[in-house]
Amino acid sequence: MHIGVPKEIKTHEYRVGMTPSSVREAVHHGHTVTVESAAGQVIGLEDEDYRAAGARIAPSAKEVFAAADMIVKVKEPQPSEYGLLREGQVLFTYLHLAPDPEQTKGLLDSGCVAIAYETVTDDRGGLPLLAPMSEVAGRMSIQVGAHCLEIEKGGRGQLLGGVPGVPAAKVVILGGGSVGTNAARMAMGLEASVTVIDKSLRRLNELDMQFGATLNTIFATIDTVEEHVLSADLVVGAVLIPGATAPRIVSEDMVKAMRRGAVIVDVSIDQGGCIETSRPTTHADPTYILHDVVHYCVSNMPGAMARTATFALNNATLPFILVLADKGYRAALRADPHLANGLNVHEGQLTQPAVAEELKLDFVPVAEALDA
Repeated sequence: MHIGVPKEIKTHEYRVGMTPSSVREAVHHGHTVTVESAAGQVIGLEDEDYRAAGARIAPSAKEVFAAADMIVKVKEPQPSEYGLLREGQVLFTYLHLAPDPEQTKGLLDSGCVAIAYETVTDDRGGLPLLAPMSEVAGRMSIQVGAHCLEIEKGGRGQLLGGVPGVPAAKVVILGGGSVGTNAARMAMGLEASVTVIDKSLRRLNELDMQFGATLNTIFATIDTVEEHVLSADLVVGAVLIPGATAPRIVSEDMVKAMRRGAVIVDVSIDQGGCIETSRPTTHADPTYILHDVVHYCVSNMPGAMARTATFALNNATLPFILVLADKGYRAALRADPHLANGLNVHEGQLTQPAVAEELKLDFVPVAEALDA
């Protein structure tokens, strides 16, 4: 198979779909890989590194898309890329279609086969291709949250860990999954007072066993969310429903009642956000202040730590890239129902039920789409 790796063009996105090491593995499997020139240059992955691994270097994205049977990216295709996709071409990347009707239409109209990292599952019900970026984003959420709490950023001027004689900041994390767990670990490491709120008692018990009495675990109800959010210095939104738009856990009225200078970091913004006042921002302009609360809602947070994020992502995606290339996408999806869960769009048909329900579009089951 001919695999194409274009340079990411989303604002301040410096990750790359395949590292030279991943390219070398694909070439070893007998595949051809074309990488757009300077695709990984910002994070120290030079064209010479890719050539040494066996890749061809193309001067433009247009040439990469034209040559490849499968496009491997990091972020969803941007509007200027929709027209570069073609019927039957495989696109393997993060998509987050539920809150993005424009992209959904672009992919449907292209006739491509779009497989989303974020809906591929494993035999334990986990999301193995989302997990590494969730780990990065979760840890980053505390880092950027602490920065936003500084006075010059509009925050309360609160140090997360406090100092002797002065209370630590109160960090409230909505969701105890991978993002929430990593956020809790970082916040506790900085000696903040940390509360995780989740609707799963099983998950709360696991967190309690993992972190002990230093972590406050709370069952999610409207009352408990309101009680803890209103008294928080930093709120991290870490709620996820695979493939679907994130539920709005915090209302605008709650935000209005929060402390002046409190900070919200909505990591769920890729899926629409779990805070009613959240709207997507970029690394170029990451924050805004609404109701005297600082909002950080960057939709590609791990892009700021692009080198770490790229290698972490490739560790997870490479086995799937090789299976898709070795077997062809149809055989690979038929053989692995967990990988098949990643199929969102197939040659003009929507195959992800959560996206179809959210966007009120027709849905075709994966098996039916593959057999057509």
